[in-house]
Amino acid sequence: MSAIEFALRGDYITLDALLKATGLAESGGRAKALVAAGLVQVDGQQELRKTCKLRAGQVVVLAGTRIRIAAAPSANGNPG
Repeated sequence: MSAIEFALRGDYITLDALLKATGLAESGGRAKALVAAGLVQVDGQQELRKTCKLRAGQVVVLAGTRIRIAAAPSANGNPG
């Protein structure tokens, strides 16, 4: 299984936006279709909400790829 570490820029990112931002979906429409088809898991559970809010520490799995959402480092270089 391949792995991606995604640095979160704000408090959250929506599931469809994450799939598009990581390149697992070539468009927002394709991302929504993948979620609607039941192909995406969040924290080990099937997720059917296309715009569910994902926060740091959560894990998304799609087609053999695991995405770990991490908090982005702050401007001064310290995490958080």
